[in-house]
Amino acid sequence: MSPDDLLDDIAAELAATGVIAGAMFGKRALKANGKAFTCLKGDDLAFRLGDGTAEHGAALDLPGAALFDPSGGGRPFKDWVAVPFDQAAEWPRLAKVALTRVQP
Repeated sequence: MSPDDLLDDIAAELAATGVIAGAMFGKRALKANGKAFTCLKGDDLAFRLGDGTAEHGAALDLPGAALFDPSGGGRPFKDWVAVPFDQAAEWPRLAKVALTRVQP
């Protein structure tokens, strides 16, 4: 399974909650209520988890995870964590957590 395939699976699983596929910075993303909560960049999927939350800290502790820097220019988004594909077993759970950050 590729990162794109897994993102498609997550989108299908969350579709009933109003999640739609979209784009963020020209990259594939999942959105709810007009706001992106995941973004695929290469083989990493970034999640909007909220700086300072337990989930954000736990995601950063995953091997290979880092703050999401969409431009690669050294200006990461503090609320977002990019998790590599070798940690893809965590992606569906993290997507559900990130979705709660954009739902009213």
